[in-house]
Amino acid sequence: MSEMDSPEMQMVKQRRREAAKAKWRERYKKWSWQFVLAEAFLLPLLPSAATAALLIASVLTVLRFRTDAEFKFRQLSFDVPAALFILLSALSIMVSPDKGFSFYNWYNLVGVYVLTYFVVGQNLRSVQQVKELLVVTAMAAILVVLYGFYQFIFGIDISAMKWVDGDAFPELRKRVFSTWENPNILAGYLDIIICLVFGLFIKADSQKKKIVLGVILAAGAACLAMTYARGACLVIAVIFAVYGMFKDWRVLLACVAVAVGLLVVDPVLYERLSSVFTKVDTSSEMRLAFWESTVAMIQDHPFLGIGWGAYWMVYPEYDFYLQGADIRIVHAHNWYLNYAAEIGIPGMLSFVWLFFGSLFLTLQQKFLPPKPVTGATTPFDYNEDAAADVELKKVADSVQTEAEMPEVPLWQDFCHWTDWHLLGGTALGLGLALISVALNGFTDDLLFNIPSSMLLWMLFAFIAAVAELNQFEEETPELTAEVPASLLSAISADDKAEETVQETETKLESEVVADTDAADEEQQDVQPAAETGAETEPEQPAEAETEDKETEPEVTEDKAETEEKVEPQGEPEQVEEDKPQAEENAEEAGTDEKSDNHIKGDH
Repeated sequence: MSEMDSPEMQMVKQRRREAAKAKWRERYKKWSWQFVLAEAFLLPLLPSAATAALLIASVLTVLRFRTDAEFKFRQLSFDVPAALFILLSALSIMVSPDKGFSFYNWYNLVGVYVLTYFVVGQNLRSVQQVKELLVVTAMAAILVVLYGFYQFIFGIDISAMKWVDGDAFPELRKRVFSTWENPNILAGYLDIIICLVFGLFIKADSQKKKIVLGVILAAGAACLAMTYARGACLVIAVIFAVYGMFKDWRVLLACVAVAVGLLVVDPVLYERLSSVFTKVDTSSEMRLAFWESTVAMIQDHPFLGIGWGAYWMVYPEYDFYLQGADIRIVHAHNWYLNYAAEIGIPGMLSFVWLFFGSLFLTLQQKFLPPKPVTGATTPFDYNEDAAADVELKKVADSVQTEAEMPEVPLWQDFCHWTDWHLLGGTALGLGLALISVALNGFTDDLLFNIPSSMLLWMLFAFIAAVAELNQFEEETPELTAEVPASLLSAISADDKAEETVQETETKLESEVVADTDAADEEQQDVQPAAETGAETEPEQPAEAETEDKETEPEVTEDKAETEEKVEPQGEPEQVEEDKPQAEENAEEAGTDEKSDNHIKGDH
């Protein structure tokens, strides 16, 4: 700042700098989220481009932390097991037979996992962002499914790719893989997408939404059948069947109908599914052999494992099946065993903690509709206790006609979701998606594929962010969000008035109790006075007894009248009206001046 500038010019320059900083803060906020969406869209289509978008989003997120004071780093639900997994997997590099390769593989793979978890978990902070992330994920999935249909319709010979045992299945010549490397990996991805769509389908609030989501579900199921991935097909069938048995029997019937239709149309699919747990197909027999070898690796290296990414190096030492064949086995076809073998049992347990902790977290989320807020009553409201108001309301209801709602277009209705329906469907879909990954993990290691693992870590962050949104909604008071400030002040004034009335009533009750006690004392004083009078005037005993008998009922009647008039809602005026009568009764009973002053003092 130049010394020649005037104070006014200095203020102008300061405002310009603040405006420029605010502009860049908004740019970082918008650009970081846009590159997160770009990663989600490109992940199943162009993994290399998705990685580039991830790196840019990471840099923009860091800049946003440095320039925006309101953008605070937040700790997600399962940061601790994620950090343990990173640490233990890094320690496994020290025991690897090729430390250089393991380190290179670790920082490339674990690096993108952590960055995906970081950028999605930190930037996803609103319901609108949840909608946008679901939209781009659905758009990418539609393109993947359409390309799968293209491969199946126009044909693709996969006999040279060794994905099918030609001797066991001679008729099977087409297995689609779309933009993914392998039909099994595509099937695992489709299981995730189908579960997400199914969760939204269950929570949809209109028939039009269900129609659109049902069409997407049918297309995804058809593409899944074209992969002929036995494990993935059975996994999605089990998920739907179990959900139908415990939640909605119609889902079970729909699942059975679709399964029967697919098996009738394609008998080869039935042959593939029936051979899952048999040794008809060599792939099933090889999986059993791989698992046996992997268990032996775990027994020999239980704590740090054999080293990150070193399975293909160590497997020849535990080769009980292939016996030195020129085939590189890169994973155990079971991600539980694969992680336990490479990074040890503690590392595997940390990942299991992260995985199943996120699964239980999302299934526990309950998104309920907002509670209706009733406004303060006014003199113009109908009173149910008044007969005239009841008749007027009947007349008004009889002449009132419901306004016809305009027909909403299909896509416009589909794009409009209430927050609690959208978040509830998203939480349910994410939970079912993780269940599909967990079940598929028993027969194949889909996490060995880099885009699949990046997608899984994105789901972890997605679940944690949705849970944070749910906590925010629970902490936000609904009354202050929907009721005007003037109405809130009126409600608080009414509450204070009610408290004042209650205090007044309590005070009156205490005063009435004191009056009753004083009356009892007066009654006790009257009898000795009457007896004394009878002793001093023996010539008139009959009159004294008569006066005594007459005075005692009067005091008793006065006490009874006082108890009848006292009520919780009594007014001070009634107590004031009882004072002259109480004084007259006291004078007739011969009470002294001290007793009379005592009664007046209480009132």
